[in-house]
Amino acid sequence: QVQVVESGGGLVQPGGSLRLSCAASGSIDRIYAMNWYRQAPGKQRELVAESISGHTTNYAESVKGRFTISRVNAENTMYLQMNSLEPEDTAVYYCNVHADGTGYWGPGTQVTVSS
Repeated sequence: QVQVVESGGGLVQPGGSLRLSCAASGSIDRIYAMNWYRQAPGKQRELVAESISGHTTNYAESVKGRFTISRVNAENTMYLQMNSLEPEDTAVYYCNVHADGTGYWGPGTQVTVSS
């Protein structure tokens, strides 16, 4: 069984920064990809950033240049540095881990950007 947990969400003013963390634990042989998704109220869950095989990264157009994804492979952890936050970034952010052929989700962490 694999457990995934996110942390680091909170309330921030527009233009501010937050750093989200994701930790995967349990019976893990190899992680293929670790990704960040988000879901705003009334909207579908969307891919924000992905880290594939520990060296390939991709971003949604809406966050390019503002968000940075990083991984510490030896610790099965991932981060999302979010700068220049906008009210439109308000959402629940979810960590998704593809390990050993199976996808796992964390419970999510709320990010609210408001003055």
